[in-house]
Amino acid sequence: MDLETGNGGRLGFVAQDTATGRSLSWRGDERFVYCSTFKMYLAAATLLRVQAGQERLDRRIPITAADMIDHAPVTEPAVGRSLSVEQLMKGTVEVSDNPAANLLLKAMGGLSAMQAFYRDIGDDSTRADRFEPEMNRLDGDKDTIRPGQSVANIRRLFLDETSPLNAASRTMLLRWMTDTPTGQNRLRAGAPAGWRVAHKTGTGGYGPTNDIGLLYPPTGRPVIVAVYYHANRASSDADNAAVIAEATRRALKALGRD
Repeated sequence: MDLETGNGGRLGFVAQDTATGRSLSWRGDERFVYCSTFKMYLAAATLLRVQAGQERLDRRIPITAADMIDHAPVTEPAVGRSLSVEQLMKGTVEVSDNPAANLLLKAMGGLSAMQAFYRDIGDDSTRADRFEPEMNRLDGDKDTIRPGQSVANIRRLFLDETSPLNAASRTMLLRWMTDTPTGQNRLRAGAPAGWRVAHKTGTGGYGPTNDIGLLYPPTGRPVIVAVYYHANRASSDADNAAVIAEATRRALKALGRD
């Protein structure tokens, strides 16, 4: 793909038009470190625990100074108090709060429980190996996902009639993914005017720049897109985001959805 040639790095891209079943893929079966895109899946896993009666949206979790790591816009102001499971999920998805993600991971039983969630939804390849922020570091196959698998997961969770998420859970999670202020220049910049984008970004700080989600036209069924771009370390955030936006724009045009 000329986007790699012109910008460097390695791009994993899959777009699936759920109206026609057509898909476009580039390195769709290769592994990429997922960074904070996993937080959408973490919220889904937590919502499944709520549905099963194993967790409550209103359960309060204490927030301590020991929980604090970099990027804590929701949890840091709450140190010494508590936040509900719902508030932690919202903060995790909307603004990618890292301590919130770790607290939710611990509440569900740790990394093995997160791994089990992937397997339960039919994903036999995605890895869950480390907590924030260590999971962002590239280390072999640790904490990696395949773009094609991510698209399949999104379809399973949000669009399949047999989705394990009930209607209320899907609505809640999609609202957070739509309301997020992050990544305005990634998938959203590649979508046509008037489309609604429900997505989750992820950024590694040393090149990885990701965005996954559903792109809804004004009418009709959505296009699912998963982009994992491991850019060169010297590339700027704006340049990396522009690659994601351009890849999305080209894919929608190729699918006849521009």
